[in-house]
Amino acid sequence: MTDNLDRPTGAIPGAVQAAPICHPAAMSRRHRLLRVGLLILGVGGLAGAAALLPMREIGDAVVALGPGAAVAVAVLGGLLLSVLVPRTAVTVACGALLGAATGAIAALAAAIIAATATYYLGRWAGRGALQAKTGGRLARLDGWLNRRGLAAVLLVRFLPLAPFGLVGYAYGTTSVCRKRYLLGTTIAAIPSTVTYAVIGAAVAAPGRMGPLTIAPAVISFILSTAIVIRWRQTSRRVLAPA
Repeated sequence: MTDNLDRPTGAIPGAVQAAPICHPAAMSRRHRLLRVGLLILGVGGLAGAAALLPMREIGDAVVALGPGAAVAVAVLGGLLLSVLVPRTAVTVACGALLGAATGAIAALAAAIIAATATYYLGRWAGRGALQAKTGGRLARLDGWLNRRGLAAVLLVRFLPLAPFGLVGYAYGTTSVCRKRYLLGTTIAAIPSTVTYAVIGAAVAAPGRMGPLTIAPAVISFILSTAIVIRWRQTSRRVLAPA
């Protein structure tokens, strides 16, 4: 009698109640889409705010900080790069505000800050997205990036394929380790950073520029061009047998 009362209405005697089926893959996909959406909203909101900020007044206030100006510029520049502001504009502004040498150091620090932040945010939002497409083009791309390692990072960073911050977000979704990514990004950023910082300093104070101050920019430009040409030649030789 007790058994009949305790049994739920409509239950069949002796039948085992089926447990609810959970789909981990579907949940993972929904979570990933949610995170990507949140990341897009955050980046878009910050980008819109950055477009409305009085950058000239902010620049003057930052320079007035004195010795801490370089640190403030680096942090602000890293934030701007993370919301997809072009690195050329940020680096030129660093040179104009701080001079060629200090501006180049601050711009390079900003690039490293943005590269680190975008990589980890991309990994948080889309880690495993490429691996989920097993056998597809994205999976093959992820495998190629992982095999080439540092060389692949250098190639992608040297070529103007996409905004600096967007490349960082994309790399976060790959299986490339953070050490190779950050090392390759730093090496690839040095030539263009020096070049554009010198240009910014020359625009702000043309009278202070001379052959010796422009020389680092020329050397960096020649070096980056030589690296890209060398890489293309090596890639052609490797792909020729295939």
